[in-house]
Amino acid sequence: MKHAYLGIDIGSISTKGVVIDQDRNIIARSYLWTEGNPTKASKNVVRELEAQVAALPDAQEIVIVGAGTTGSARRLVGAMLGASVIKNEITAHAVGTTSLHPDVRTILEIGGQDSKIICVSDGIAVDYAMNTLCAAGTGSFLSSQAHRLGVEVEEFGDIALTSTKPANIAARCTVFAESDLVHKIQVGYAREDIIAGLCNAVASNYLNNVGKGKKIDSPVVFQGGVSKNAGVVHAFEEQLGVEVLVDPDGHLMGAYGVALLAADAGPIKDAVAGPFAGGKFDFEALLDFDFKTREIECGKCANHCEIICVYRDSDIIDSWGNRCDRGAVKTTK
Repeated sequence: MKHAYLGIDIGSISTKGVVIDQDRNIIARSYLWTEGNPTKASKNVVRELEAQVAALPDAQEIVIVGAGTTGSARRLVGAMLGASVIKNEITAHAVGTTSLHPDVRTILEIGGQDSKIICVSDGIAVDYAMNTLCAAGTGSFLSSQAHRLGVEVEEFGDIALTSTKPANIAARCTVFAESDLVHKIQVGYAREDIIAGLCNAVASNYLNNVGKGKKIDSPVVFQGGVSKNAGVVHAFEEQLGVEVLVDPDGHLMGAYGVALLAADAGPIKDAVAGPFAGGKFDFEALLDFDFKTREIECGKCANHCEIICVYRDSDIIDSWGNRCDRGAVKTTK
């Protein structure tokens, strides 16, 4: 029997999943749109992973014995999976990246609606920052501008690299960038120059906002969905003056990192319900999982914490949101 571990990264735009073997190699991978329904997206990702594992020559020997979740819906999907590890994106991305690139010093990550920078020293994340207000440096911004220009966002990178004179697109925020883009279109700028200008604007916005005040040392690894855009990679290299590495599985790094953490935690034992109740992951048990969530305002102190409770049938299986111990009693009622 060969132990394997599942990792799911549930983002606002996309949901990613991997299965790693006992040697910590990725043996199955999936990347799907979340479409506003993280539980459905997670189930669809698991279906894809199940099909890929079943197609492996040694499929009968592979047993998934642990799982981890990360991303914006990590607690909800973690309860659904019966995950042994639920970690934030910073930790998951740092663990995944340092496993593949032990000497990395700076991790740049741009997803669908958020961006982050992680500074690493001796394989340990020592500093980080995330975007707060502006979405001009994210994948959703690029997708909306691609639609405006009538091109597929997947074509942006190749088109941008053909430009010899990128347009100067305002990078301060989404509103200004879109206004500047419309102006450039109206005065007749070449499409490739506008697209190259957008890629430059994404990199500039990121460095001036997310990366502000951070020391960006080489080696630099760029990940997230936007890392697949060669135009943005080139823009970062131009502005930083260093080589920017892009791993083929860079868009899956959060899922990979939390799968590694699940492997460190070891096999899930003594689960009385959920997909791991039988000692190994039951795909069908996950797909049949049905639950309800309920919000409770604690009101036991001035924080007025909003506590999220997850129920299966009439039993509470998880809860979170209270910032002190006073809310713990209320969630069990």
